[in-house]
Amino acid sequence: MMESIIEVVQQGRLFELPDNDKTSAIRFLAHVIEALPEVPAETNVFELVMQREETGNTGLGHGWACPHARVPFDGDLACTIGWSPKGIDYGAPDGTPVNLVVMYLIPDNQRSRYVREVSSLARAITALSASARLSDISSLDGVRNYLLDLVDVHGGSERVEARARMIRLQAKASAKASISEDLSALTIEPLTLITGPHDTSVVLTQNPSLLALLRDPKECISMLEASGSWYGGGWRILRRHTMTYEGGWVTYECFGIKAS
Repeated sequence: MMESIIEVVQQGRLFELPDNDKTSAIRFLAHVIEALPEVPAETNVFELVMQREETGNTGLGHGWACPHARVPFDGDLACTIGWSPKGIDYGAPDGTPVNLVVMYLIPDNQRSRYVREVSSLARAITALSASARLSDISSLDGVRNYLLDLVDVHGGSERVEARARMIRLQAKASAKASISEDLSALTIEPLTLITGPHDTSVVLTQNPSLLALLRDPKECISMLEASGSWYGGGWRILRRHTMTYEGGWVTYECFGIKAS
């Protein structure tokens, strides 16, 4: 199994986490999944995952965690992975800080596949942990190679292992082409929103469609304050950081994410 791990690497859903705490990591990855076109817009993945965390910690040990949520509709198993270079205090059973957070959204028709995949993942993590330490990885490229090693150790099928080898060959043949392919599934744009006295607002982005969407950003800013995210026009806006300045000025550093 572990097909979802391969899909994450191929489709560019592997990210360095912008914050280093459990709740922020879960929020960021949940919003990435919410931005996928197959996930209904009203699905609050963050809330569902946090409710699941209240019933039991999803740390797997060896620097891994697997937060997840089940949803009452059919579809594909959705997955995304966040990397924390420093490690997150996740409360994992072995007390080890978590460097890789693998989040799943599990439709009704994918429950059996999810169980098989996570079982394979747990076995591979145990087998690989003695020879490779997550805390030694210093880049996203290193994380990708680690995940491909994981598939080589326990891919679970010849097809999955063949796909892992293909990704390695593509990366060696052309690093630039590999990066372009990884990012093809999602458009990710940095975005800064600024508010000030007398209802002043400024939108800073290099993406014309995102700029047009946020000509009046009041609703977006209100939602960012309330929940850390806003959805509109196919874009998911994620708040990374807020800074307040003298004179009533506030800046919101954000990501805009849109599935292509």
